[in-house]
Amino acid sequence: MTATRTAGNTPARAARRGVLLQLVRPVARTVPWWALAAGGGLGLLAAALPRLSGGEVTPWAGVNALRAAALCFALGAAFLLDDPARQTTAAVPVRRVLRHALRCGLLLPVAAAWWTTAVLLVPQAARPPAGAVTLEAATALALALAGAAYAVRRRGADRPGQAVSATLLVTAVLAPLLSPADWALFTTPGDPHWEDAHGHWTLLLCAALLAVAVCCVEPVRRRTLRTLRSPSRS
Repeated sequence: MTATRTAGNTPARAARRGVLLQLVRPVARTVPWWALAAGGGLGLLAAALPRLSGGEVTPWAGVNALRAAALCFALGAAFLLDDPARQTTAAVPVRRVLRHALRCGLLLPVAAAWWTTAVLLVPQAARPPAGAVTLEAATALALALAGAAYAVRRRGADRPGQAVSATLLVTAVLAPLLSPADWALFTTPGDPHWEDAHGHWTLLLCAALLAVAVCCVEPVRRRTLRTLRSPSRS
């Protein structure tokens, strides 16, 4: 029985895998690489500013340079789900979660290589702990993707990137000003609240990833209930 089920499932899995492989090239062509390149370029410039300044770089300047770099890349990543042909591609025999996962899969290696370069651009003496600042960058990226996925699910937006990036930018500017004292996020290395702040970053990252997972699933469309008439009896 088990062998029969496994044999029966193999062709279906192979067919789905073949469809996904066939989607890689078309999806890669529709990814807005220009937005990612613009955000990544600005981010590398922000990360390099302390080194280019020529003076002594403090840990405060180093961590804020990387935060600015992470924000720039997240603003570019907010355009990842932009697809002018979304209404057309919705008819393909692949679920939305897989199409979005394919786009994210294309982004992640680029993001990892870019972030490594950004961290190395900061002088070692002023470089913050890599794990903690990477957590902040991952959270910013996840929030951008969550906003885009929500706009696609809720409004069926073809190009949510512009609105999501503007919202993310305003939030990043206001967050240090409006966040309560016991929920400090933007601390510096050596601050006694550094560890607590990154516990809060971890919670934000988990919430953002959960939002991405939920919003990438296609909503169940409500079907109109039809009254079934009973056949006439003779």
